[in-house]
Amino acid sequence: MSNQQLIKSAHVWALGVLLACGVGAIAGKAGIRGQEQNSNNSNQNSNSGNSNRSNRNSRNNNATGEQTGMGNMTSQDRNFVMDAAMGGMMEVELGRMAAQQGASDAVKQFGQRMVDDHSKANEELMSLASSKGITLPTTLDEKHRSQMTKMSSMTGADFDREYVKMMVSDHRKDVSEFEKESTRGTDADLKAFAGKTLPTLQEHLRMAEALPGADRGGSGGSMNSNSGGSRNSNSGGSRNSNSNRNRNGNSNGNSNNSNRP
Repeated sequence: MSNQQLIKSAHVWALGVLLACGVGAIAGKAGIRGQEQNSNNSNQNSNSGNSNRSNRNSRNNNATGEQTGMGNMTSQDRNFVMDAAMGGMMEVELGRMAAQQGASDAVKQFGQRMVDDHSKANEELMSLASSKGITLPTTLDEKHRSQMTKMSSMTGADFDREYVKMMVSDHRKDVSEFEKESTRGTDADLKAFAGKTLPTLQEHLRMAEALPGADRGGSGGSMNSNSGGSRNSNSGGSRNSNSNRNRNGNSNGNSNNSNRP
């Protein structure tokens, strides 16, 4: 092989090596870019997931409150403070609704009273909870939102009737729970709050039971029972007495007849 042929062969091999290196470099860069894109997508998905979880947690916390600061409380105290916060918000929202769309003046006035009194109690409970490191719910949960939606669809006498029914039922429950906490609670501050608020709730219950159409404790059932019982007893007694007199009279008459000659 001549020198020229060797030189040409060397050139061909050199070009081949350069081309191979170029292709390898391009492939490497493409792979790096693909990894970077995958990494970015992964980070974005991760951030998106964290954001969604954060939003869900935020919504849940707003509706249920934080349990931090409750470690030293009994289950009764924990349940009381959370139920009182949720119930207080519900009373204010329903009170506003009643003041605006109630049919009777009595319902409108009662609704405004609920707004005033329960707003004040809610602020006191919020301050008390904050001092203990407890974050109370700031929005209604699904159950109470459903009740609000139901009430918002009612008008006129139908609204008044359902609102009065709810107020009597809710305040009977509230009075029972606040009485229990004021006597059996273990947290001194919550006991004091329950005892202070209880007279207002008892007044609310009396007011609710005095509203037109309110259930005042089932006195009608007692009257029906007594009335029906008396009528049945007297009726049955009279019939039995008459029956006995008839039998006695017939028996005596037959006996006398048989003794005659």
